[in-house]
Amino acid sequence: MTTVSFEFFPPKSDTAKDALCEVAQSYKVLDPKFMTVTYGAGGSTRDGTLEMVTRLGEQTNVPMAAHLTFINTEKQALKDYTDMLWEKNIRHLVALRGDMPDDLQWPLDDDANYFQYTSDFVEALLRWHDFDISVGAYPEKHPDAPSMKDDLIALKKKCDAGATRAITQFFFVNDVYYKFVERLRAMQIHTPIVPGILPIHDYEKMLGFAERCGANVPLWLREKFDRAETGDYGRIAQELLNEQVADLVEQRVPHIHFYTLNKNEMVIEACQNAGLPI
Repeated sequence: MTTVSFEFFPPKSDTAKDALCEVAQSYKVLDPKFMTVTYGAGGSTRDGTLEMVTRLGEQTNVPMAAHLTFINTEKQALKDYTDMLWEKNIRHLVALRGDMPDDLQWPLDDDANYFQYTSDFVEALLRWHDFDISVGAYPEKHPDAPSMKDDLIALKKKCDAGATRAITQFFFVNDVYYKFVERLRAMQIHTPIVPGILPIHDYEKMLGFAERCGANVPLWLREKFDRAETGDYGRIAQELLNEQVADLVEQRVPHIHFYTLNKNEMVIEACQNAGLPI
């Protein structure tokens, strides 16, 4: 049976925090394996991430994962933060490089005080504590990777460093994911590759997300929205999500991770439609 997990971002206002707690509670009907809270660029939401990952864990009793990025943060500061997470009983990290600041370019210059690659970051995290570690994967290539081959080599290094699983960037054509997994298995990468799925709550914002992360938005999907009245966007988005999730479940994909954008209705309906136990 396919299992699920959910990603949230830390809200800013008390009202939004309370609302997110209600959303997280609603997802318990799907018996999530874990839920995650993102970490802003350069640690900009560090306190918010820690607050929400702790609060959601206490209120839902669902295992929580905290995102953590290393870019522009010294190693000692990262260790201190992971010590704090460990003391808060957070045992799962989503370890990422993070978005490049405007004053830096990839690849980074060597600096003993900073990590250069996510694989090195993963190794250090496991030295510090026995975390369960998820890393990112890009079925259509990371925007900063010189080539798909280079990107796959980087993913292999992250997996070899001890990652428990890799969660993909979102995609809209499931064959992209299936072929990606086949290619990884041919490279002797046997780490679980979890598909990351994005519900389209806002079509224009989704296009912006896709452009920044290198996710392809196929012409047929664009045409569905471009030819429709704005009032039909919600129905179209739900139908697309239902079809995508149902196919993943039918193909017996072991686990699906949802980028919820702190919402619940679309994802719960898609899971129900796919026959996942409620």
